[in-house]
Amino acid sequence: MNTKQFSNKILELADNVYRLAKSILRDEHTAQDAVQDLNLKLWERRNELDKIENIKGFVLRTMRNLCLDKLRQKHDDSELSENLEYEEFDPHAQLEKKDMATQATILINRLPELQRTIIRMRDVEGLEIAEIAEITLLSENAVRVNLSRARQKIREQLIIN
Repeated sequence: MNTKQFSNKILELADNVYRLAKSILRDEHTAQDAVQDLNLKLWERRNELDKIENIKGFVLRTMRNLCLDKLRQKHDDSELSENLEYEEFDPHAQLEKKDMATQATILINRLPELQRTIIRMRDVEGLEIAEIAEITLLSENAVRVNLSRARQKIREQLIIN
């Protein structure tokens, strides 16, 4: 793919890619950075892009994955800083809260990838069903079904434990 083709096929999607990044990351500057990161990655792989049939779907899915990686990294960083802070709360309540959060994280991580992604986007990031459907390229009904199944699995595991 040459420069003109890249511009016509990839860079023309910039508005869609930015809106997607902003809906996931909830921050303009981080979304802009993510778009630049994506463009750089796609430029480096421009010779492979000709083989892709649905370039728009590929670009949006790649943007989604990049944003999710950024959120994971941000979450890991904030969790580390929270653990380093001194908290003046009831130690027993804090320990119980942390144990429950740890257990929920473990259970979410055991879910199939699609369900794990959807439950995080909905319950952790607060995205709407329509936004999740757009990001995952699923129908809204499929998103609801996967979300319901994921929540049910977690509920069942919490009851067992």
